[in-house]
Amino acid sequence: MKRKIGRYSKYLRPITITFDLLVIMGCAFLMLPQNFQSIYTILYLLFSWIIISVVTKFYQVYRFTKLIQIAQKAIKQFLLYSFSIFALNGLIIKEDKLTTIFIYLAIVFTVIVVVKYTVFYLLKVFRKYYKGNLRRIIVVGNDTLTTQFISFVNENPDYGYTLKKTFSLDKDELPDIVNFCKRNNIEEVYLSLERTTTKQVTTFINYVDNNFKLLKFLPSKKDLLSANLKVDYYGVIPVMSSRTTPLDDPLNQFLKRIFDIFFSTFVIVLIMSWLMPLVAILIKIESKGPIFFKQKRHGLDYNEFDCYKFRSMYVNDNADVEEATKNDPRITKIGAFIRRTSIDEMPQFFNVFIGNMSVVGPRPHMINFTEKYATKVNKFNVRHFIKPGITGMAQTHGYRGEIEKDSDIINRIKYDIYYMESWSLLLDLKIIYLTIKNAINGEKKAY
Repeated sequence: MKRKIGRYSKYLRPITITFDLLVIMGCAFLMLPQNFQSIYTILYLLFSWIIISVVTKFYQVYRFTKLIQIAQKAIKQFLLYSFSIFALNGLIIKEDKLTTIFIYLAIVFTVIVVVKYTVFYLLKVFRKYYKGNLRRIIVVGNDTLTTQFISFVNENPDYGYTLKKTFSLDKDELPDIVNFCKRNNIEEVYLSLERTTTKQVTTFINYVDNNFKLLKFLPSKKDLLSANLKVDYYGVIPVMSSRTTPLDDPLNQFLKRIFDIFFSTFVIVLIMSWLMPLVAILIKIESKGPIFFKQKRHGLDYNEFDCYKFRSMYVNDNADVEEATKNDPRITKIGAFIRRTSIDEMPQFFNVFIGNMSVVGPRPHMINFTEKYATKVNKFNVRHFIKPGITGMAQTHGYRGEIEKDSDIINRIKYDIYYMESWSLLLDLKIIYLTIKNAINGEKKAY
């Protein structure tokens, strides 16, 4: 029995790899110096590409892969491949041929990435309009997350999932579900863990293992997001870590910190140097009090730090315990403007430069709000596993400012956890771009 997922899926990756290797080899013969024309150097180019692609998972692109993730893989692939080329160049070439090599890398990168994105988009079009490359799925469960997943599948035909039927373990018997899968050649089963017993999960695992199918889990609502589990082996015993994130890697921590230093230095020198005196004068003209507002917030590992902002309110006794609301009488006229444009947050670039904040990360809350929601919202404190940010994914997706209802803070935490588990420098740049765009366009809750 063979497992089939899509009609042509099994041929696509070998064809893509072969095409990329032909581009690498063809461009090498046409563009690189004569020293690169031997069979040994060509084999070096091809094998180094293959080995690096295994490390970077360059060809592990799926229908649910995001564009930014493809870009991240491509950048890692070509940085490492460039290092391998320059290492070879240092060994076999004495004269300066760097310009030729740069041109070769640029052309190879452009061709391969353009083709990769083109194939990715054509597959989306093929699934959406021609109903090809589809996967037959069922969903088992009856809860909020299951409903959201079903809506996602129905609203995104370009992902290529054909939902054949939904089941509820409260109403449907396990043997009936399994028989339906067999009769209708179901390829993937999406199982909610909201009210699922260990015995039921085991039954589905046995079915998919014995029938070459896929089983995927939808975490329970109270978990917000599933933990990014990692499996290690102690001898032959599998041991699962509760949570791993990209920023657990010391190299990624270093890259993020370097980015924070350079970005905050750029803002402080080129923007804050003239903006700060101007805002200070306007604040002083309108109201008495300090230019800066300093407030205790919880940061990395729940440690407290002083978070700085331009003062946007009249001096009052409730600034540390009450968040700003719409038409808040405490907000000054200049304060309303700098809050609407997010200028009031600019002093936090000094926090970033010092090291107790990052440019992008979960927004730090007031101490009393942190203590309130830490006991009310499950996994709230997970956001303190990384440094807080001036801006974050939640803020760019409509969850900034005042917390009016419980769903606001729950969705904010969902985005914070997703950011932690999906971090990349490209994602940081995307969030910074969206923050600037939103500040220019104006936001409904920017008060």
